[in-house]
Amino acid sequence: MKWDLPDPFVRELEVVAEDIDELGHANNATYVRWMERCAWGHSQHLGLDLAAYRRLDRAMAVVRHEVDYLASAYQGEWLCMGTWIVESDHRLRMLRRFQLVRPADGVTLLRAQTTFACIELSTGRPRRMPAEFVEGYGRALVMTQP
Repeated sequence: MKWDLPDPFVRELEVVAEDIDELGHANNATYVRWMERCAWGHSQHLGLDLAAYRRLDRAMAVVRHEVDYLASAYQGEWLCMGTWIVESDHRLRMLRRFQLVRPADGVTLLRAQTTFACIELSTGRPRRMPAEFVEGYGRALVMTQP
C-alpha cells in the first residue's frame, strides 16, 4: 500500500450497511467516525487509554477537522485507515494526519488532519499536557519534512 508518510498506525475496517447513506455510499460523517476510532486506537497503542486519561485528568479533544473526500466507499469493501502524529507543541496542541486507502485497488479515499488540544477532564478547560502525554505522543511524532 502506498502511504503518504512512513509507518502509519493502521486500522482495518469493513464498510457495513449502517455506514451507507441515501446516495448508496459511505456517508461523510462515517469517515470522521472512522478517523476517531483510528486515532483512539493509536492512543491506546501508545499506552494513553481511557484509564490513563482519567488518572491524569487530561484528554486530547478535537478542535478542528480538515477533510478531503477523494473517492467513495461502498458496502462490503475493506479499507485501511492510517494515522500519524505530525506536529506537537508538547504543551497544548497536537496535529494528526489521516489517510484512508482501499487495498483492493490502492485508491486513497480520504486525506484529513485533525487538531487536538489538551483539556482537563474535570473542567473541560485547556490545560498543559502532562509528561505522560508529551512522552507517549512524542514517541509517535513523525517528521514530515527532511
